Amino acid sequence: MTTAFPAGFRWGVATSAYQIEGAARQDGRGPSIWDTFSAVPGAVASGDTGDVAADHYNRWAEDVRLLVDLGVDAYRFSISWSRILPDGRGRVEQRGVDFYRRLVETLLDNGIEPFITLYHWDLPQALEDHGGWRNRDTSGWFAEYAAIVHDALGDVVSKWTTLNEPYCSSIVGYGEGRHAPGAREGHGALAAAHHLLLGHGLAVQAMRANALPGQEFGIVLNQSPTVPVTGDPADVAAASRQDCLLRRQFTDPLFGSAYPEELTSMFGAITDFSFRHDEDLAIIGEPLDYLGVNYYYRLHVADAPHQEPDPAKRTARDIGVDTTQLPDVPRTGMGWPVEPAGLTTALTELATRYPGLPPIYITENGCVYPDSDAFQDDDRICFLRDHIAAAEVAATAGVPLRGYFCWSLLDNFEWAHGYKHRFGLVHVDYPTQHRTPRASYHWYRSFISAARQAAE
Repeated sequence: MTTAFPAGFRWGVATSAYQIEGAARQDGRGPSIWDTFSAVPGAVASGDTGDVAADHYNRWAEDVRLLVDLGVDAYRFSISWSRILPDGRGRVEQRGVDFYRRLVETLLDNGIEPFITLYHWDLPQALEDHGGWRNRDTSGWFAEYAAIVHDALGDVVSKWTTLNEPYCSSIVGYGEGRHAPGAREGHGALAAAHHLLLGHGLAVQAMRANALPGQEFGIVLNQSPTVPVTGDPADVAAASRQDCLLRRQFTDPLFGSAYPEELTSMFGAITDFSFRHDEDLAIIGEPLDYLGVNYYYRLHVADAPHQEPDPAKRTARDIGVDTTQLPDVPRTGMGWPVEPAGLTTALTELATRYPGLPPIYITENGCVYPDSDAFQDDDRICFLRDHIAAAEVAATAGVPLRGYFCWSLLDNFEWAHGYKHRFGLVHVDYPTQHRTPRASYHWYRSFISAARQAAE
């Protein structure tokens, strides 16, 4: 086996707090927007909630043993903001801090580096009651929370990620209403996107002010390259709008020192962008030590009529595009096209568009298939194999790739889909919480071992 992945390349898996922890009302944890949203009839498939999820909060030691057996040297997970600060700010819940401390120290004892994500979509409900991410104050509150967690765990954690996929938190949560808090807005969703980025920059500054040598700070963005379904100029323009909304709205201010002008022209009728202040871009563009890239699929885009004829009433998701036209390729159980080359494109486009980009980790990549309970999950093995190969193509082309994290270690609460879809290398029987490694778990373990040997 030859490999472009050097010695020291990180092989890991990823999870998030609300999706696996459960223990929703245990040890002083406060409610998050996902607790509230999941309780809304019809918001989540089958009325599912994350109240129990994979019960990781109580079974974390067993899950660490699975990580050790898998042979990963890195584990990406998120902190529940409302488990640390039940009211979003103010009083610290020490039992929550202690939980993450035990987890981190056990990981380190077993040679696994923790990659912490501070925000994976679960805003404390108390802060949503004050406007959530629409409210500029939430950016500052996030920085305060980040500083508290950093002070508590900074002596044992080196990798610090501020946000996971701010596109989903803002556009999907405040624009489409498919995710918590379930809003369908124009101005509010775009303000949320900006305030998430501002909070990111403020958090990096707050943590870096007290950083220890070797600590690194980054952000995770979902990257779905857009492909026009035809060469018609209208479809090409629609693909550009989609790319602006999903990717450049975030990457341009982070790495290019400005928002794309196309964003303003797309939404001038629904917002005045007064939530942007003159000093914000310098804060948002705080230099980073790494970028996390989440990739699942490409978007094939066609021009389409706006859903709302009145521009002033449109949501931030209504940009006159149709993303439902899929190519004639295999699809996952969620209907997503399986196109590994899209990962190569996502990585190389970033490196080309932003010279001097920091090192990149693939922080999420995974799949589900219709027979989701299967233990012999050959389709997942093929998916992972082909996407890792696509990542290797990008690394060979010069992309500064430093690690790969499979999504996910465990079957979990899959947001608005509830427990219908299973992404785990490890099967979870929810009634008993019994864990059973799938064939893909064993394949990934063997692959990691062979990749390490090839890199020596």
